[in-house]
Amino acid sequence: MNAADLWKRYQQYLCSCPSIDLSLDISRMHFDDAFLERMEPAIQRAYQAMDALEKGAIANPDENRMVGHYWLRAPERAPNPEITKAIRDSVASIKAFAADVHTGKIKPPNAAKFTQVLSIGIGGSALGPQFVADALSQPGQDRMQMHFIDNTDPDGMARTLSTLESKLKETLVLVMSKSGGTPEPHNGMVVAAAAFKSAGLDFAPHTVAVTMPGSHLDKQAVAEKWLHRFALFDWVGGRTSEMSAVGLVPGALQGIDMDAMLAGAAACDEVTRCHDTRRNPAALLALMWYAATGGKGQKDMVVLPYKDRLILFSRYLQQLVMESLGKRLDLDGKRVDQGISVYGNKGSTDQHAYVQQLRDGVNNFFVTFIRVLESGGAPVEVQPGIGAGDYLHGFLLGTRAALFDNERQSLTITVRRVDARNIGILIALFERAVGFYGSLVNINAYHQPGVEAGKKAAAAVLELQTKIVKALSATPRTAEQIARDIGAADSAETVYLVLEHLAANQRAKISQTTDTRAGAATFCKV
Repeated sequence: MNAADLWKRYQQYLCSCPSIDLSLDISRMHFDDAFLERMEPAIQRAYQAMDALEKGAIANPDENRMVGHYWLRAPERAPNPEITKAIRDSVASIKAFAADVHTGKIKPPNAAKFTQVLSIGIGGSALGPQFVADALSQPGQDRMQMHFIDNTDPDGMARTLSTLESKLKETLVLVMSKSGGTPEPHNGMVVAAAAFKSAGLDFAPHTVAVTMPGSHLDKQAVAEKWLHRFALFDWVGGRTSEMSAVGLVPGALQGIDMDAMLAGAAACDEVTRCHDTRRNPAALLALMWYAATGGKGQKDMVVLPYKDRLILFSRYLQQLVMESLGKRLDLDGKRVDQGISVYGNKGSTDQHAYVQQLRDGVNNFFVTFIRVLESGGAPVEVQPGIGAGDYLHGFLLGTRAALFDNERQSLTITVRRVDARNIGILIALFERAVGFYGSLVNINAYHQPGVEAGKKAAAAVLELQTKIVKALSATPRTAEQIARDIGAADSAETVYLVLEHLAANQRAKISQTTDTRAGAATFCKV
């Protein structure tokens, strides 16, 4: 395709949205002129499904619940006055709490003010807050400094807590868990509480629960007289919870303009409710995903934001897209093995990492470029008339052209700047696109049975570990012998792996013979 044809195609397929100052260029995706027309009946059905969802339809039938993250930024659209009031009351209480913390009205027992925030969560309770905290941080200007524990890795938790060692008395802890039973935030809470105890500090006056009313965590917070509790809503899933207390509490404490983020999301929602497909960027995104992947996840989505502040966006989108769309069964119970794999870095780091493969290697992907017009930073010329931001923009356009020249597909989202409003817009854009795509491929985008299966399997391993520890004696035995003794002969491999872990942590002794095969090692009590 020559330059003149490319320009015509760009003009034909550029979706401009002036009200949110965003544009979507799909001209470099491989679809013919009749594709949008062929897909129109399917996308119209997706609009209808989305309209019903926003009106309160049971969109998650296996859990019998509504899906209402859109109401978080437009409470007046909620299906009943009780939900509208709950959302507004939640936002008001979060603002009041953050203001009282900032002024010192709410303070720790042993310091004049809280200056640090330690947020403990996993998945949706961590990825959204981390992304927003990093994207919108203003070093030296943030009201409070953010720290995160987002795993049950002891070394990782120790590293985070070591940065707070001298400031624990000024640290406010957020424990986030919708059900209150998720192992990772529970373990992080226990480890953090131990650190406070070692420092001679009472954990409860420093700690806030963000959870469902009546959950195990909620009851613990009440019983132990924690500093505060914020409610999560049953109709908001973890991966779409950034506009709930999950994101609003840490963001408000950091000093981010969360009203602007909510307003941006609401404005994007308004644009993407439009049933005119050519004017709806979320619908076009979903349709391009369908075109690129054959509607069956045949290609990966590579997210390349050309802005350092957006480096965590691809991690955030991994959960949003993959947990939503990665489904074994469709809504009719038919096995479909759906999903779109997502990965990404940032420009122009990607050019020195994996653009070589994107350009010349296996063509199993499509790229989503995120273009930010305002460079920001100091206006320093690195060459006469050229700033560092000009180079960054040039690298984006150059990479886009180089990929297209070798028949690699890409689409480009353009925003003016990275600020709270635009972060809200980007989050809302992809949330809506995921919903539309789920409808196009007839899957439930709002549950996660695979995650629950993994949790159950992990619980079974820990139950097995308890039996293994009890079975250890002074007599060395192989993993196979121990497995047989505890009635788990069919799980010898898992028994060996658990024993290997116990031995590495001085909770079992291992004797390795000259035979290096896994089954030859013997284990006994320490």
